[in-house]
Amino acid sequence: MLIAAALPSIAAAQPDAAQATRSSVAAEIRAQVGGKYKNFYGRRGYWPIWVDQDRIGPQADPLLALIADSEADGLDPDDYDSQALKQRIAAAGNGDPKALARAELALSRAFTDIVADMRRPARDVRMRYLDKEVEPQEAEPSEILRIAALAPSLSDYVRDAGWMSPLYMRLRNARARYDAQWAQLPDLPVPEGVRMRPGGRSEAIAMLRERLGMAGGDAYDKALVARVKAFQGDHGLKPDGVAGAMTIAALNKGPGHYRRTLALNLERARLLPGPWTRHVVVDAASAQLWYYSKGALDGSMKVVAGTKETQTPFMAGMIRYATLNPYWNIPPDLVANKVAPKILEGGSLKAMRYEALADWSANPAPLAQSAVDWDAVAAGRQEVRVRQLPGGSNAMGKVKFMFPNDLGIYLHDTPQRNLLAKDDRHFSNGCVRLEDAQRLGRWFFGEMPKAKSDAPEQHVPLPQPVPVYLTYLTAVPTKDGVTFLPDVYGRDGD
Repeated sequence: MLIAAALPSIAAAQPDAAQATRSSVAAEIRAQVGGKYKNFYGRRGYWPIWVDQDRIGPQADPLLALIADSEADGLDPDDYDSQALKQRIAAAGNGDPKALARAELALSRAFTDIVADMRRPARDVRMRYLDKEVEPQEAEPSEILRIAALAPSLSDYVRDAGWMSPLYMRLRNARARYDAQWAQLPDLPVPEGVRMRPGGRSEAIAMLRERLGMAGGDAYDKALVARVKAFQGDHGLKPDGVAGAMTIAALNKGPGHYRRTLALNLERARLLPGPWTRHVVVDAASAQLWYYSKGALDGSMKVVAGTKETQTPFMAGMIRYATLNPYWNIPPDLVANKVAPKILEGGSLKAMRYEALADWSANPAPLAQSAVDWDAVAAGRQEVRVRQLPGGSNAMGKVKFMFPNDLGIYLHDTPQRNLLAKDDRHFSNGCVRLEDAQRLGRWFFGEMPKAKSDAPEQHVPLPQPVPVYLTYLTAVPTKDGVTFLPDVYGRDGD
């Protein structure tokens, strides 16, 4: 009974001892900290983030692992001196507050350095930034630490590199798997224009087997079919197991081509924020959209992106408002090629729910159809502004989400649902057509706003502007690794 009665007192004493150790560590941090780190620690009473009770906590382990693997980020592990970090941690193993404070500050310095280096954009990948809020900023160490300390779990935040886009981290990890499976294979040319089919035998098939790292022989057997299917699936080709012209061309690009493509796409993904920033990402290459907040992916959807001739640009801005009952300002080339010929054949603007306007101002005067030289418009000698009225089959659907820019690019609803069912969804004039504009609107507003009347162009400000990033990823992570997409816009340069 006496032992049992004493247990609560012993249990209570253990937290008190741990609290005393942390208080002593805080006092030592106060004595040792300086420069850019003093602001962070001073605001939290010099309380540590890497110390648990009387030792360095497990949150240091993912940081050491991240440093060891930092070559995957194009960085040099030696820049972060992990050996010295490990020595600091070992020296603090006896619970000495002074040694714990030294290890705490060394870990914070290494952490802020690697976060800043991972976030730093490459010079040869340039995104157009429409607003100051989305321009890359060199974060101060105190801000990097403040954000990390707010995470529910510092260990998870470091392990997942929560300051980086999940698309970046998934592609980073997929690259390692890709390298292990495909990048180390023999860089041998496979004959083109030679028929190779399952069940066949030939010298060309023997070369195909060697190129794919398989055992010798000249038979197109089941094992080779499976290997060809795997290569096709990882390189954006139809996985039919037949080494046709497109598959041979992909093989003959060689490992170097795919390594460069992966590196380029990692740099594009590096420009995207982490999931703790509320934001939207549109990938024009895969015609997909994702939206994130509070450290997680909140949802995704298909989109229709621009054609090769009318590309969705590589840029970022702030979505500031929604427009209900929108007009569609028809691009001048479509006015010349589509609208004007119909008028010349006897059609009317009114019947097509179009109207001609005097200029591109916010409040233009309407033009009578008869006041326009439609022959000149059709021939390209004259331009006239034409817009489609709201409702019905308006190309904007019921809503568009606006991030003001001089290119006339925005996210919008669409009545053309059939295009969203296609694998290749590059049909727009540069704008982004949404699979589910209502769902995205609910995410922006909490509840999708409703038009107060039939009046056109009703603008509703977002409760808080949301960053949107229009990117272009021709290498994308998958459940099993990575796949390469067609370079529709010809931006990869190889």
